[in-house]
Amino acid sequence: MAATGVQFSKRVQSLLANLDNELLLGSTSILEIALKHARKKIDMPEALVQQAVQDLGLTVIAFEPRHAYRLFTLPMHHGDPFDRMIVATALVEDLPLVGGDRQFAHYNGLRVIW
Repeated sequence: MAATGVQFSKRVQSLLANLDNELLLGSTSILEIALKHARKKIDMPEALVQQAVQDLGLTVIAFEPRHAYRLFTLPMHHGDPFDRMIVATALVEDLPLVGGDRQFAHYNGLRVIW
């Protein structure tokens, strides 16, 4: 399954296809997509992102102050503020993070699926 140019592993494809799984997307990810689109790094206009969220049945979760506070104790494995916000959200919410960034493995307690 390829979505917006991303090739997901068989494991991720299986998780996405399983209707028993609640699929969440951090609002930080939408922010990152919007900025990359504005900088012409990716071609994902708002309508496409909204359609993908709907088609995949994703629930968008907001980046909240408690997620931001977690950044104070998060090690600097990433310089990218969006990745740090995504990691902080996953840790605070005790959710697995779906992503292929190798730096994610360096965060203690973060469960990564890829």
